[in-house]
Amino acid sequence: MSKAPEQLYRRTLAVATILLSVVVIVVLRLGYWQIESPPPVSAGGSEQENFSPQRGNIYDAHGYLLAVATTVYDIGATPRNINDAPLVADRLAATLGKPRDKLLELLRQGGAHVPIERGVNEATRQSLMQWGEGILQADARQSRVYPHGTLAASVLGFVTDDGVGHYGLEGHYNSQLAGQPGFRLEDRDVLGSLFYQFRPARDGVDLYLTLDRNLQTFVEDALGRAVVSSGAKHGVAIVMDPATGAILSMATYPGYDPNTRDVSDESVFLNPAVADQYEPGSVFKVITLASALDAGTIAPSSSYYDNGQIVVGGRVIRNSDRQAHGQTSMYDLLAQSLNVGAAHVSTSMGATKFYQYVRRFGFGELTHVDLDDEVSGEVRLPGDREWHESDLGTNSFGQGIAVTPLQMLSAISAVANHGVLMRPYIVARIVDGDKVTETAPVAVRQAVSPETAAQATEMMVYTVEHAATVAAVRGYRVAGKSGTSEVPVPGGYDPQETIGSFTGFAPADNPRFSILVVLDRPQKEHWGGLVAGPVFQQIAQYLVTALGVPPDNVNGQ
Repeated sequence: MSKAPEQLYRRTLAVATILLSVVVIVVLRLGYWQIESPPPVSAGGSEQENFSPQRGNIYDAHGYLLAVATTVYDIGATPRNINDAPLVADRLAATLGKPRDKLLELLRQGGAHVPIERGVNEATRQSLMQWGEGILQADARQSRVYPHGTLAASVLGFVTDDGVGHYGLEGHYNSQLAGQPGFRLEDRDVLGSLFYQFRPARDGVDLYLTLDRNLQTFVEDALGRAVVSSGAKHGVAIVMDPATGAILSMATYPGYDPNTRDVSDESVFLNPAVADQYEPGSVFKVITLASALDAGTIAPSSSYYDNGQIVVGGRVIRNSDRQAHGQTSMYDLLAQSLNVGAAHVSTSMGATKFYQYVRRFGFGELTHVDLDDEVSGEVRLPGDREWHESDLGTNSFGQGIAVTPLQMLSAISAVANHGVLMRPYIVARIVDGDKVTETAPVAVRQAVSPETAAQATEMMVYTVEHAATVAAVRGYRVAGKSGTSEVPVPGGYDPQETIGSFTGFAPADNPRFSILVVLDRPQKEHWGGLVAGPVFQQIAQYLVTALGVPPDNVNGQ
């Protein structure tokens, strides 16, 4: 090869190598832009601008706003620019409704900046800035507003000033509601050329709930009246669609206003419907009888002899009325809420079968509802260090076993739903721009057979018709059961305190809703049927009207 062609070849090769290197660098840089998060601002002069996303809204089942993102302003002042501090204090006090003396003290501190008020709305900002230019500053930030104040606060949770959701839905769905921040970064590549990285902010999703705002208001009002009138410590009421697990209402009392969160005890932020556990008492007899029916231990026509007491594991168990009832049917066992009968049934089943059914109904495990802070309750099982043979007797009537209100209602709803335990949920759909994700009902398991569920339902109807008439709704067959449980204390149970509850569903032959009402430590009346039964009845009466449920005789029943 001659010298000239050889030089040309080498030059061509060198140019090609340089061009290839540039292409590789550009391709790698493009890939970096696509997959890397924005780097921090460097000392070399990179400039980054951040864009905040809009937090998603929360709506009820009919599209009414329950939580909405909005812009608010934090007001500050520059004392060194103020010539007439008393005049400024007068104007601020009139506009903000704050004490003049405290404002004047702030304004006389001197310096470049003092905070005056956080979270004022646009109208207030405009009013202040009309006369306060040069001495007042208004810094915009995103905030959360709950238009209905205390309504469903324990379900919603709240968002703190740093934009983070806590408790309830705000906590459980925080990352999805919060969205994704965007940025614009100006930098130079390895060749010194100016380039930009850009990612737009992605707004948070919107949540549409299964809750009905009007029903929620009614349930909260009814529960609140009952807590106050009975002198109870607090109360919980839940309404569910037993066929799907959709929660139609979840009320607690007392509550709080998530807009202000001005409380002395922050434990009020926890939702007791999922975060508190209690001994359910005699409502659990429904589970015991349904389990025994399904296992074939008893039949609807079975009976037993009630002599007023039974010994299980060395412990004497008595009826709450301290009476012996003689030959007693399963129907009357439930209607008269006889502890001896329940213990007779559970011991006849045996520990292995009894606790298999307790777990099949979902006790001792999370329901996996889409709310923060859920606990699993406590079920001691044979083989556990804490389990005692006497538990087989006491657990049958809801003593020595801890459940959450939502667990208890889910189990009762399984009886209403042909024996199928459903996973409870409260978000009906998630809207992310044009993408809509509907929540599909989830069947957890078949707790008992449809035939067993129907038999247990008839026993619950008999209970309402013959004993718990306070829960009856005229024109409808209602299935229900009361519960009165003792409150555990170190060394035993408090002899003065109880937890009263009532649960059930209607119409019994085609359930449209299930309800649980729990009143913690009522003072004026201790029996669950008397304190919680009327609240159940009020809610059930409201629901058959609101849902347009025809009376049983219209359905030919």
